[in-house]
Amino acid sequence: MVGVQRLGHIAIRVTEMNRAKAFYMSLGMKLVWDDDDWCYLEAGPGKDGLALLGPGYKAAGPHFAFHFNNREEVNTFHQQLKDDGVEVGDVHDHRDGTASFYLKDPEGNWLEILYQPVEGIPENDQSAGKIFA
Repeated sequence: MVGVQRLGHIAIRVTEMNRAKAFYMSLGMKLVWDDDDWCYLEAGPGKDGLALLGPGYKAAGPHFAFHFNNREEVNTFHQQLKDDGVEVGDVHDHRDGTASFYLKDPEGNWLEILYQPVEGIPENDQSAGKIFA
């Protein structure tokens, strides 16, 4: 049986993306993925993640995610949950090289089961180290 391995990131809604990025970067987080409608920051040696979802981001809402470094384990876990009668979304690929599926816990909280390559989320931030105003 496959089980969760690590709490990898949380995702929150923000109304002002540049202000939010600047704030979290000023706390020492590193901007890893930067797109028009969302961004991803990491902190510390464990690369704990924070996704900032802008007003135009429609793919998902606020959630937390468990990360796996093996894509097949995500697929197996997905099937296990389905076999147990848990309602889960389809596994889908993301533009940052990850893949995941979403589900709700019994209290209605959204969570994501995410495959993240061992080498991590590739950086697309061309401004590496710049603080946004």
